[in-house]
Amino acid sequence: MIRKAAFLAAFSLACAVLPFACGAALADEPDGLKLLPGFHAQVVATGLTGLRHIVVRDDNTLYASVRGGGRGAPSPGVLALHLDADHKAAAPEHFGSVSGGTGIRIHGNYLYASSTAEVVRFPLKKGEVVPSAAPETIVTGMPTVGFSNRIIAFDGKGDLYVSVGGSGNICVDTPPKGQKPKGLHPCPGVTDRGGVWKFSASKPNQKFPGDGKQIATGLRDSVSMDYRQGDAVYLFMHDRADTHITWPEIFSEQDEDNLAEELHRFAGKDVVNMGWPYTYYDGTRKARLMAPEYGGDGKTSPPPGIYATPVFTFDRSHSAPLDLLFYYGKQFPKSYRGGAFVVRHGGIGPDLPQGHNGYDVVFIPFTANGKPGAPVTFIDGFSGATPLSRNVSKATYRPGGIAMAPDGSLYVADTQKGRIWHIYYDGK
Repeated sequence: MIRKAAFLAAFSLACAVLPFACGAALADEPDGLKLLPGFHAQVVATGLTGLRHIVVRDDNTLYASVRGGGRGAPSPGVLALHLDADHKAAAPEHFGSVSGGTGIRIHGNYLYASSTAEVVRFPLKKGEVVPSAAPETIVTGMPTVGFSNRIIAFDGKGDLYVSVGGSGNICVDTPPKGQKPKGLHPCPGVTDRGGVWKFSASKPNQKFPGDGKQIATGLRDSVSMDYRQGDAVYLFMHDRADTHITWPEIFSEQDEDNLAEELHRFAGKDVVNMGWPYTYYDGTRKARLMAPEYGGDGKTSPPPGIYATPVFTFDRSHSAPLDLLFYYGKQFPKSYRGGAFVVRHGGIGPDLPQGHNGYDVVFIPFTANGKPGAPVTFIDGFSGATPLSRNVSKATYRPGGIAMAPDGSLYVADTQKGRIWHIYYDGK
C-alpha cells in the first residue's frame, strides 16, 4: 500500500473533517490510485501528449490546454474530446493555434484559452465539438520571456483575471567572481509582470498591462487560480528554488523544505503584495522573512504592513500546485461544497530516497465564512507504489489538470502519459 502510515493519517483526518468518508475499507482503483472511501476512478483516455489544464462543457465535451510543438514546430492548439454517457472519450481533435498549455476556462458561451502572449476565446455553438468560428483576441501584449504561465479565472461580475509570472527564480545582479549575488531593488522582474491583472471578459483587443487593473504584485509564478463563489479569486504561488545552493551558510536544506507554497486571496481594493523576490514565507515558523539576497539572515522579518500573509500554506516546499478547483457540484457529499481541490504535480530535482512532495490531489475544506481548514489527501498513488517513485525520473503518472463534469463528478489529467481519469462517488 502506498505510504500506508501517511495515507491512514490522512484518512483519520478525513474522518474528523469529512465524517461521511469513514466506515468503508480503502480500495485499489485503476493504475494503483488510492481514493477516500466511496470514491472511485475510471480511465477515460490515454496517450494524449502534452496535457495540462482541462475544462468540461455542459454537453460533456472536454477541452484541454496542451504543451508541445517547440521551436519551428506547429502549435498543438487546444485538444477536444467528446465523452459519452459512460465517460468514455471519442477520438481527440485539435484546433486553433494557442500554444504553451497554460490557462483554459469556459465562461458564458465561450471557451477561453491563453498562450504566453495573449488570451483568446472561441464561440461555442450547440452541437459543435470543435468550434467553427475563428477565435477572438481578448488580451494581447503579455511578456514572452521569463515564466510563461498565464493562468486565467473569472469572477461573478464579468471580469477576467490573468496571472503573469515574474522574470525568473530570483532577481539579482551579476556579481564579480567569487562574490554572492545581490538583489536588485527595485526588481525589474516585477515591472509590468509578476502579478495578477483584471480585464473585461468580453472586450476585444485589450492591451496588457494598460487596459487591465493590477490587483496583485510580488508573484514569482503560478499555475493554479480559481474563483470561490460569492467570495474572491484565490491563487497558489510557486516560490523560489535552490536557495540553499547559493546561501548554504544562511539557508539550510531544511529551510528549503520549509518554503511554503502560498494561497492568496484577492478581494479588496488594495493591491496584494505576495512578497517575491524580496521575501519568502517559512511554512513551519508561519513567518515571512527577508530573502538572503536582500540582506536576510534566516531570522529577520520585513517591515510590517507591506506584504500579505497567505490564507493557507502547504508547509513543505515544491509540491507544485498545478491546478485549483473550488467544488460546487452535487454528486459529492455536501461537506465538499465550497472547498478546494488542489492538484499537486510533484517536486522535481535529483532523485531522493524519500521522494519529493506532491504527486497527489488534496482537498482543503472551507468553513461557511471562508476560512480554509486542514488539508486531506483525496487521491494518492499517481507516481507509483514506493516513496522512490515520487521522483520525476521514476513517476508513472503526474497529476496536472482537474475539472468538474456537469453531473458533479470530476476529471483529473496526467501530464506524464496523457491519461485522464473520471472520479466519481457512489458511497460504497
